[in-house]
Amino acid sequence: MKFIYSILFVVLLNYYSLAQEKVALYSEIPNATKSAEDLGEENVPVLYKYELPSAKQAILVIPGGGYSHVAINHEGHEIAEAFNEQGYSAFVLYYRLPKDEHMKVRKIGPLQDAQRGIQYIREHYDFDRVGVIGFSAGGHLAASLSNHFDDVKIDNKNAINLAPDFSVLIYPVISMDDEVTHKGSKKNLIGEEPNTDDLVYFSLEKQVSAKTPPTFLVHAEDDKGVLIANALRYKEALDKVGVVNDIFIYPTGGHGFGLNNKTDARKWSDYMFTWLENLN
Repeated sequence: MKFIYSILFVVLLNYYSLAQEKVALYSEIPNATKSAEDLGEENVPVLYKYELPSAKQAILVIPGGGYSHVAINHEGHEIAEAFNEQGYSAFVLYYRLPKDEHMKVRKIGPLQDAQRGIQYIREHYDFDRVGVIGFSAGGHLAASLSNHFDDVKIDNKNAINLAPDFSVLIYPVISMDDEVTHKGSKKNLIGEEPNTDDLVYFSLEKQVSAKTPPTFLVHAEDDKGVLIANALRYKEALDKVGVVNDIFIYPTGGHGFGLNNKTDARKWSDYMFTWLENLN
């Protein structure tokens, strides 16, 4: 019996070692003020690869953190494992935070990394569908990718399609409108006194079009960190242009619950995976 457990442990260890292979996003980081060596490991964007050889679909996972840090575990690695269990390959994005000392134009740094994330996946694999899931400020970044894919911020000489095939936004920051925005995310991304163009560009409810991918939203009504008005405004914009969408609303749960809302036995991921299966 001990021998069997030892073999099982080695198999699991090898699986998770392979699953968490880390790869650099760029050979040369665009929009950077320093080389990767001088930036330091914590400021270099990477992808964590959770590959399944049989997978026909993939997901780019974008953790939150208010554009001040990257919540890589409960909104990153745990989410990738959940998608693996459903037969998806997953790629967790550790993206650059918008900082003037590291970037020539800080507000576009995270979007560059998100665009490069989906570009990398499509360059190296041939999945039927590649979607994106984002949490909180990572939801803002996922929504930015889902609406600004034609505004290419990276080198794309091979004209790789940067548009996700579907989008999942979990308690997302959506709007830069002071009435509903997450002020920390807004300040970190576009500064204390943003111009009108930036306010409009990064208010994703104002960027939705018929080309925005099908979208699944999750939010809690009692979320005081990021008001549910963000998700509701986005859904309203999707409805207006006829983009397929759905929303799963918890009455309680607050903000940042990740995969499991401890105040409610229902798992949003069950509903999401069913919704994804039913997408044409």
